[in-house]
Amino acid sequence: MRIINFFSSLAIAAAAMLVSCSAPKNITYMQGYSEGATQAVAEQRRITVQADDKLSIVVSSKDPALAEVFNLAIAQYRVGSVNGSNNPQTAAFTVTPDGTIDYPILGEIMVAGLSRPEVAAKIKESIIAKNLLKDPIVTVEFMNASISILGDVAHPGEYAIDRDNLNIFQALSKAGDLNITGMRENVLVVREEFGQDIAYRLDLTNTQALMQSPAFYLQQNDVVYVEPNDTKKRQANANGNTVLTPTFWMSVVSLLTTISVLIFK
Repeated sequence: MRIINFFSSLAIAAAAMLVSCSAPKNITYMQGYSEGATQAVAEQRRITVQADDKLSIVVSSKDPALAEVFNLAIAQYRVGSVNGSNNPQTAAFTVTPDGTIDYPILGEIMVAGLSRPEVAAKIKESIIAKNLLKDPIVTVEFMNASISILGDVAHPGEYAIDRDNLNIFQALSKAGDLNITGMRENVLVVREEFGQDIAYRLDLTNTQALMQSPAFYLQQNDVVYVEPNDTKKRQANANGNTVLTPTFWMSVVSLLTTISVLIFK
């Protein structure tokens, strides 16, 4: 009976040890960032226009009739309307591979590498310089800017960018945050720059390194991947019952107990 108890205690202790070792150690974001502390942050790089972006550009003025010639409109049928009237909406300007858009009256305009306010200012200056309008108000919005969040998060998927400066925490909140098994110290951001993909590694637990990373603020088309920890990777096996899992050792307990009973009964 003592042998039975010995084997059982040994297996249970081993299982408990593995459970404690497999538990994620780094689950707290921005560790060491105490109240009132300050931390230098990477330059808040605004999202800038890239090839294939779709831009909504609206020009308004005190005289709507004069401003209307600058606004591309698409006639969209209003579903459910009584008289079948049209509901005009502004069409998108697609940025060409060489970084330009073909704008009414003004012609070809280089916009690649510019932020929303910079594009608006450039169009406004051109309109005033050509004496087309005295008081134009130009509004520019991205229509298809998005990021992809994959891996060990609550809701992986593609998410629209709704601000000029989007940091990694704001992005992950769109996906419902990391799961408890997501590796906070090894988040991958893949970004296309100058025709090639560049990979950045972010440690969400290291405040200083994180906030100074070029990938702390995201850009459109960035791909964020959260790697699962080793425990979840093992659980993804066919049965998850490997020598390093508590389930394995509980099976050992059962087997040893059965053998001991058969031998010493």
